[in-house]
Amino acid sequence: MLSACLTKTHSTDEWIQLFNGKDLRGWKILNGNAEITVDNNQIIGKSVENTPNTFLCSEQHFRNFILEFDVMIENDLNSGVQIRSNSNDGYRNGVVYGYQIEIDPTQRAYSGGIYDEQRRGWLYNLEDNKKGQDAFRINEWNNFHVEAIEDTIRTWVNSVQCASLIDSISDSGFIGLQVHGVGGITKPEKFVKFKNIRIKTSNLKNDIWKIRDDLKIINLN
Repeated sequence: MLSACLTKTHSTDEWIQLFNGKDLRGWKILNGNAEITVDNNQIIGKSVENTPNTFLCSEQHFRNFILEFDVMIENDLNSGVQIRSNSNDGYRNGVVYGYQIEIDPTQRAYSGGIYDEQRRGWLYNLEDNKKGQDAFRINEWNNFHVEAIEDTIRTWVNSVQCASLIDSISDSGFIGLQVHGVGGITKPEKFVKFKNIRIKTSNLKNDIWKIRDDLKIINLN
């Protein structure tokens, strides 16, 4: 279990930019057929009717890391970022599965919660976390900070801690940006946009953020 004693800092060394701002080199699309493009240093995912959830996944896998990214999403479109996730023929014909950091612009306001995609469902929602629910800003850029170290996953949205989970079912996998399926309902195309996607995999103690004393810890081990 990860101890919590360090304060929030932002060291500038040893961060890896997962997105080069120009193209999708180092990424691959899995499962669905949503439209994913690059423009103005942003990855833009556009919803497409009658296609399942689409994931833009890093070719590289990661175990212990700190991940940061900025996201903007339109109302009525759900999204998320997969961490320690996988896809293989031996599990449900290659469906993407694993931990998902929720991006939720609806009134439910679960952004920063932790969902187990295509496996166990919600592991940590925000129904009892009013501070976390209020952190996400609709129709604006939002900053996410995610710490996945050993069996502990913690999330922050716009510097507000939203989740603290202890679970060891998966310890490594890819990063995946989700464009959620919208079924066959006729509606305007919806967009989710990502930028400033970076990860750190060494000397993590310099960038661990201070945790909230009042935040519930869920231990599934």
